[in-house]
Amino acid sequence: MVRDKHVIEALGKTRVTIENGKVSNVEKPLIEYCPIFAKYRNIEEITPELVRENIQFRIDDFGMCTKNRQIKMSDMLSVGISEILRSNLEVGNIDCVVGACEGVGTLLMTDADIVQGVGGRASGLVSTTPIPEVMEKIGIENVLDAQTAQLNPIKGLEKAINEGYKNIAITILPSPLIKKIREYDLPSDVNVYLFVAHTTGISMDETKDVFKYADIVTSCASKNIRDYASKIKPYYYGSSVPIYAVSDMGRKFLDTRLEKIGKSLSTNKYPQENNNIPNPLV
Repeated sequence: MVRDKHVIEALGKTRVTIENGKVSNVEKPLIEYCPIFAKYRNIEEITPELVRENIQFRIDDFGMCTKNRQIKMSDMLSVGISEILRSNLEVGNIDCVVGACEGVGTLLMTDADIVQGVGGRASGLVSTTPIPEVMEKIGIENVLDAQTAQLNPIKGLEKAINEGYKNIAITILPSPLIKKIREYDLPSDVNVYLFVAHTTGISMDETKDVFKYADIVTSCASKNIRDYASKIKPYYYGSSVPIYAVSDMGRKFLDTRLEKIGKSLSTNKYPQENNNIPNPLV
């Protein structure tokens, strides 16, 4: 029997292990305060105990990392990665999202509600094992590898291309894969867009690659992301935890979401505000 084990990076970029529907290990958080969790969950200080409580709440509430996983959800934030993807799928700017889900691994998503459900309330997925019941809800045909639930965005991209998708978004964590995907030899009629999340703690070299190759980048609690953005001044939205639109298409994706929810387009002011931001920036 395959062991039921899922490793995620949660609030505070805390590494958490979930086994058999229970939190089995919580490491030390990298940051102490996140304005998003303060606003939505009234968490003023991120501690291992609060992380454990929050993750167990998610397990009990929507079945994260279990066979009871809900895969379709409404918006969590006004402007986050999954919300931007959702709106752009709905209007046709994107026709497929390559993402990752606990119990499933890399998968293809074309349903905006599933994009939101998979990414809106989940955290950075480090590793996972198969949960057949969740794969069935997603649709086995959309799963990269039902036997292992492997995480492999490049193979996910290849699957999307082979199935005929032309405007493919990929959600990805900072890694050398970002450059590899951008340098992938694509068919002439295929476009790939990179949405980079969970940037807390990344190096300056990684930061430069992210801004060179991505379309949308979240700032999270990254000092290097904010510092480098202040230098090159990309289009962005938000003050506490900005989202940067690095490319022209990234700006189109971001503006599409803002228009969809009736928000004013960004005025792109620099220097950026430093009120109510994550603490510490790392």
